[in-house]
Amino acid sequence: MSIESVHVLEPAAPQQPSSAAPVIPLAEFSQRVQRAQELIRAAGFDALLVNSNEADFANVRYFSDYWTLFETAGVLIPARGEPALLIGPESGAYARDRSRIRKIHKMVEYRESADPAYPGVPVSTFPEAFADIGVPSPQRLGLGGYLVTTAPLVDSLHRGFSGLRIEPADSLMVKLRAVKSDAELACLRRAFEISEQAVAAVLEEIRPGLTERQVVGIAQQVMYQNGAEYEGHPTYILAGRSSSHAISRPTAKVLGAGELVQLNIGARVSGYSSSVGLPVCLGKMDTSMRELVEFGLEAHAHTIRGLRAGVAACDLARRYRQLFIHRGYARNFLYGPCHGLGMMEVEPPWMEETSNYPLAENMTFQVDTFVHSDNFGLRWENGGCVTSAGFELFSGQYRRLIELT
Repeated sequence: MSIESVHVLEPAAPQQPSSAAPVIPLAEFSQRVQRAQELIRAAGFDALLVNSNEADFANVRYFSDYWTLFETAGVLIPARGEPALLIGPESGAYARDRSRIRKIHKMVEYRESADPAYPGVPVSTFPEAFADIGVPSPQRLGLGGYLVTTAPLVDSLHRGFSGLRIEPADSLMVKLRAVKSDAELACLRRAFEISEQAVAAVLEEIRPGLTERQVVGIAQQVMYQNGAEYEGHPTYILAGRSSSHAISRPTAKVLGAGELVQLNIGARVSGYSSSVGLPVCLGKMDTSMRELVEFGLEAHAHTIRGLRAGVAACDLARRYRQLFIHRGYARNFLYGPCHGLGMMEVEPPWMEETSNYPLAENMTFQVDTFVHSDNFGLRWENGGCVTSAGFELFSGQYRRLIELT
């Protein structure tokens, strides 16, 4: 099928991929722990416990490079001293080969959800793990990954330490992760390069008669062939009415001629995730479809032009929603213009009208422009980095109207 470019907004030139994936240097993991300890002491905590599961892996991997599978995991960081990695009973060998943290404790609190008992398997208790990091009697514990921490884990902490105060501390993790290092930016740039390679392959091969899941396979093959360690998020190939879903999964639906198909394709490199989103029509767009797609592209460009260091996030979000209202698309609005980008393709900080923080250099965001109607929807999505002069796009060559004929 041929691609007709009807409307172009500053298309970026394709970048040549590097031969090897960038990685986070070993020294940077130690620096992250040290920076966390400064925040722990400033907050008055005795220690910080951050937890992750397979879906939201980032906090644990940020400190340890350990990437949990099936089981959950935690990193326990004292205000001063050496941290410990807390894992489930099955992951000992895997963690020893993977972790950048030397101390490792197997614990039943981090077991998989099938709830095995592991009789006879040597495991640690929370009092033993805390004593190992030099905090035998904690009084105040900061908890990161609050929304993915299980109730049995919290119950075990309270049984282990009478009078322990457990306080949400995800704000500390936002302070640590929001501004990216040079190594993190390199991982993100490479992830977006691979994503755009996968988009190119999909645009060459997508056609009526394929299923949504078959097109997912095209994208996955190219991502893994070009060095992705995983997908940055479950790949979206959503056709027809499914394209109006803000969150969805591809199905066995057969793509039809004239349908709008939403692509969101993202690769993950060394723990850093990406996504390139664009709507594609399998044929010519009718007038109503074209108008909504073009408005979405206009709103997307509007956001990108406003991103620079020093701008208040709430002001950007307010102007974005006002654009929808003034152009007559208030009912097509769902959420604000951007969300944080890094290890997770969606991570804090969000950009909403209640977001009272200024943008800073080397903060990274996904410009995520979702516009929906009753019968179809669309999302333009590109990632990039805030600079003093504006916004460095990591992807951009597909910011145009695409009709495949």
